Amino acid sequence: MHSDSSMVELLDDRQEWLRFSQPHKPTSSPSSDDCWDSHVVVQGMHCAACAFTVEEALMAVPGVQSVEVNAATHRAKVVWAAARVKPSVWMAAIVKAGYGALPAADSNLRQARHEEGRRALWRWLVAGFCMMQVMMYAYPAYVSRDGDITPDMVFLLRWASWVLTLPVVLFSCGPFFGSALRDIRARRVSMDLPVALGMVITFLLSSVATFEPNGILGAEVYYDSLTMFVFFLLTGRWLELRVRDRTAGALEALMNRLPDSVERQLPSGAFERVAVRRVLVGDVIRVSPSESFPADGVIVQGQTLADEALLTGESRPQLRGVGDSVVAGSHNLSGIVTVRVVQVGEGTQFSKIVSLMENASLQKPRLAQLADRIAKPFLLGVLVLAALSAAWWWPSNPGHALMVAVAVLVVTCPCALSLATPAAMLAAAGNLARHGVLVRHLQALESLAEIDTLIFDKTGTLTQDGQRITQVMTADGVTPDDALALAAALAKHSLHPLSRALVQAHQNADSDLVLDAQDVNEMIGQGLQGYLDGGLRLGSAVFCAPKTKGIPDKAGVCQVHLCRENEWLASWQLSEDVRSDAVQTVQALKGLNVDVWLLSGDRVASVQQVAQQVGITQAFGACTPQDKLSRMQAAQSRGARVAMVGDGLNDGPVLAGAHVSMAFGNAVPLAQSKSDLVLMGGSLLVVAQSVKLARQTLRVVRQNLVWAAAYNALCVPLAVVGWLPAWLAGLGMALSSLWVVLNSLRLTKGF
Repeated sequence: MHSDSSMVELLDDRQEWLRFSQPHKPTSSPSSDDCWDSHVVVQGMHCAACAFTVEEALMAVPGVQSVEVNAATHRAKVVWAAARVKPSVWMAAIVKAGYGALPAADSNLRQARHEEGRRALWRWLVAGFCMMQVMMYAYPAYVSRDGDITPDMVFLLRWASWVLTLPVVLFSCGPFFGSALRDIRARRVSMDLPVALGMVITFLLSSVATFEPNGILGAEVYYDSLTMFVFFLLTGRWLELRVRDRTAGALEALMNRLPDSVERQLPSGAFERVAVRRVLVGDVIRVSPSESFPADGVIVQGQTLADEALLTGESRPQLRGVGDSVVAGSHNLSGIVTVRVVQVGEGTQFSKIVSLMENASLQKPRLAQLADRIAKPFLLGVLVLAALSAAWWWPSNPGHALMVAVAVLVVTCPCALSLATPAAMLAAAGNLARHGVLVRHLQALESLAEIDTLIFDKTGTLTQDGQRITQVMTADGVTPDDALALAAALAKHSLHPLSRALVQAHQNADSDLVLDAQDVNEMIGQGLQGYLDGGLRLGSAVFCAPKTKGIPDKAGVCQVHLCRENEWLASWQLSEDVRSDAVQTVQALKGLNVDVWLLSGDRVASVQQVAQQVGITQAFGACTPQDKLSRMQAAQSRGARVAMVGDGLNDGPVLAGAHVSMAFGNAVPLAQSKSDLVLMGGSLLVVAQSVKLARQTLRVVRQNLVWAAAYNALCVPLAVVGWLPAWLAGLGMALSSLWVVLNSLRLTKGF
């Protein structure tokens, strides 16, 4: 933990906080403060109540503007104003609240997680060893008849059991007592409070019976029950810890992809090793095999294979040589390469992906928020029910009354209820991340599971992103090269696939004529207009025709047209290849009973051709963004649950209006994407696979919630009437939480 003040104060160095923070992008009006988003890992949390405690402690710090804490991932996002507070101050607030805090990018994080697991294992081993010994001493009392054991021997066995139970209470029960005391001081109720209360009552009751055997509570001791249910609870906690590490593995693996240092070239040509955060744009670095690329760059010397699986979903290593781009976070597998840095820090694709995944891991889906709201009143109800049960049984048998209360306290702890939704959602999100699908909002998984209609865009989605010119028509006196140079002067100001194709074609032609238009404006779904020796327009026939005397009939078959204010200059026909897995994707979606549509701004004939190739019957061409939105809203008004898959350009309104949306991450800057899920690779089949996994996730969530509710409905009455001993209550609680986590773990396998 960073409880040592000198270590925490190091974080106030701006260069240090840049490792786990980035400038805050306000969602509404920009703030005048220098605000930052920081991501930290909070240690010692066990439930939703712990998350509330950390949130309240941080929000009490002046300068902290907002806080999001996820109990399942143990991560927190803190938005703070640098002019009013420093990281050391709000981190100290976490420590003061009784928890540990580490920057999400801290190199000690893996070691801290290892130590946490080791401590949990030791507590479990101590509890298990002592439990076996206590059971051995308790056995004679279960099998003997009256008079078989002398009072002195009974006292000796009880005293030996008390001694063996002390390590369990003082060491193994530490996390439960620590959490309970922390929340009592803060006047809160957590899930550990009923459990800790049950442990204290059982130990005190048994201790009184041991040393006052003739007193009102001296009839029986419960050391075996205490050590047994502590052992069962710790078994569940330790296994949950292991499983949580696996479900959060994709995010953890992704965040730890950047190296701590790299070799940077000096002006003399020699290389020195420097911290990655010291690398600047334009620096030349050397990356050896088995190292990760620390920044986006271009290879200037050498050749290698790069593993980009976690960034793009592409499982096969990619060959990268001189002139090829490499991305931060990808692994250098084979050769030593020298790279010129073109992007560092938050500008890299890696940084944007990590930001998306961190924000998603902090969000609480609707079902999880409902469970969190239920948990607190439920815990208060548990305490009241335990007290009433003890009061009911007290007149007949005070010792039995207290043990009934203990059973009620332990068996009703709503850990399973709190874990039911986030465990499943995070397991699914981690699985998707490993296959190149980034979930920006966990709620999207619930929405995706419920869709019955999926709308595809055509260009760059069902078809390959790149296009090639297959036919050129020009006006008299205009050469194809001159026309292409004019078109590229406009097109380079756009990210539309057709614009990029024209720019690429001009670059491939190695033309000496390089032009640049002024005051270029893009009319979404129509085209571009700007000025270069007069007004120019580049786009659809409808967009260009009003400014000309008409586009020749022979050029009407083309997709892109260029015109001046009063004359047609040129037209281009471009062809695009349907993605190799488009047909398989459409068939898979239909197999999931999803109605597939195609809406495109391209020509009707081209749209119908692609639709026929891939097997889509509902296809509409020549759609403006408003047309797409209107058709989608009409379907929604009829009760359809709609998902939209687009390239994130002119599909913005439809992506925002759909129940759930997906966009290819390489189509637009990730930060500008309006989609709920970002597809990092080139595979279209992940769309159908994501729908299938989302439905499986929702089934698992419902199974978890039903199990948690049914378990409590069955066991609470048994505990109240005294038919459920404390050790069995502990076993039931541990198994219920473990079942929820293991059931969720199924979502991490297969795709």
